[in-house]
Amino acid sequence: MQRPAFHPFHNGAKVALPFAQAEYEARLAGLRAIMDGSDIDVALLTSMHNVAYYSGFLYCSFGRTYGLVVTATDAVLISAGIDSGQPWRRSAWDSLTYTDWARDNFWRAVAHVGGPGRAVGIESDHLTLAAREKLDSFVAPARVTDISAATMRQRMVKSEAERALIRAGAAIADRGGEAIRAAIAPYAREIDVAMAGRDAMETAIAARFPDAEYRDTWVWFQSGPNTDGAHNPVTARALRPGDILSLNTFPMIHGYYTALERTLFLGEPDPASLAIWEANVAAHDLGQSLIRPGRSCAGITQEINAFLEARDLLQYRSFGYGHSFGILSHYYGREAGLELREDIDTVLEPGMVVSMEPMLTIPEGQPGAGGYREHDILIVTEDGAENITGFPYGPEACVV
Repeated sequence: MQRPAFHPFHNGAKVALPFAQAEYEARLAGLRAIMDGSDIDVALLTSMHNVAYYSGFLYCSFGRTYGLVVTATDAVLISAGIDSGQPWRRSAWDSLTYTDWARDNFWRAVAHVGGPGRAVGIESDHLTLAAREKLDSFVAPARVTDISAATMRQRMVKSEAERALIRAGAAIADRGGEAIRAAIAPYAREIDVAMAGRDAMETAIAARFPDAEYRDTWVWFQSGPNTDGAHNPVTARALRPGDILSLNTFPMIHGYYTALERTLFLGEPDPASLAIWEANVAAHDLGQSLIRPGRSCAGITQEINAFLEARDLLQYRSFGYGHSFGILSHYYGREAGLELREDIDTVLEPGMVVSMEPMLTIPEGQPGAGGYREHDILIVTEDGAENITGFPYGPEACVV
């Protein structure tokens, strides 16, 4: 039996993708403009977020390599045989399946589509040193150019269709928050409360997006000392009366991430906790008012910093005040050029989608100990911003 290195495996018919074909054509036209501007013949995209953004297919790596090869005339998804026809069905473009009967068949497929000795654009923040050696060996590029920053800039401004999907995600995050609030009770475990929110969101996603793939939706629900970090995983800790709580819902729809994050208390907070909470809410309100076109990420950050410093709270700030939304998750993607931090000079423009999420962490042993965080999603408009998060925040709404 002859064993090919790669072959087309067009099993089944194309299915409904997250966006219309015209959306993917527009994205690819933007990528080709990036290529033309840098005199690039072939783009090799290997990250989950870029492959999904330009093709519609969100891969599951599991130790294997995936890519989208784009030339002036072709766009071909290169996927592993273990996925059979799924990449073909869920891609806007053509696809080749590489086999694992010989090592490096992925790179043979890339060379077949892109051709040898050409100028190649790569994502240097994703392509490993080992993969770069394979690229040199099998493709022998005449020149290699990093296009990761340019593709990130393209993704940072969301289309109307993307904004509609993100709005739907924000509404589903609110649904998860409502389910979590209803499940909060003395001595309930974090894991049980989190599962109530996750199940509510997955049910809502399946109802709203019947053609989607369902994966990756999750909840971080933290209590007491576990609230000190924004990304602390769920535990089996039992909630105690007087606990500070952190509600975090993350619905994932077609690879697009949205989020809701809220501070709550199980019972009335003590005066020190209430003062910290109210200060963080005030910083949150200020931050939302600053989200508008023409403002820089660094400038917004400096104003919130000054607000907290005047209240002797800046030293308790945990991280930046917000970030971009789109194709990202806790294990792939991030539009690092659109984060509300001191070292990011990006200027906001209409179509960008950012969070406002100040967090203060007071160490154990101090009055008001715990992590306080609020999080809303805002779409930058022509003259301001639209807040698409509906779940209430602050002491009047979030004492259970």
